Amino acid sequence: MKKIFNNIPIKIFNAQFTDKNVCLKFLSDQKWQNGFVCKKCGHTNFCKGKTAYSRRCTKCKSEESATAHTMFHRCHIPLTTAFKIAYLVCNKPKISSYELSRLLDTRQMTCWKFKSKIAECIENSNEYSMVEKVELKNVIIKSKADD
Repeated sequence: MKKIFNNIPIKIFNAQFTDKNVCLKFLSDQKWQNGFVCKKCGHTNFCKGKTAYSRRCTKCKSEESATAHTMFHRCHIPLTTAFKIAYLVCNKPKISSYELSRLLDTRQMTCWKFKSKIAECIENSNEYSMVEKVELKNVIIKSKADD
């Protein structure tokens, strides 16, 4: 996500990711940019799934949404809000959950939990340097201690 969200001005970001379907299309394009491979059987042929931008394996009939196996999987906040949190954290890793809460008019604990989820994804990613990973983790731990 860092490569994608970095250096995009906030006005362009807000204009581009206006609703859930735009976010789902973006996730779908990113997730399956190298083609679809079924997580259950490994088959590469698919058809349209029941929900927007989901894909259904034509062999085992398993369906996978665009958010499955991403940091947005089982996200309980609106996808547009989650995208904004991801954008803000990728561009300003030291942003506090309190500042996110004020900017997005969302509960502080919700922002903290999603920011923690982003940090977990960053830890498992090669997109960030070790220094950035440690800094973000320390900010999250400090933020939790302040609660």
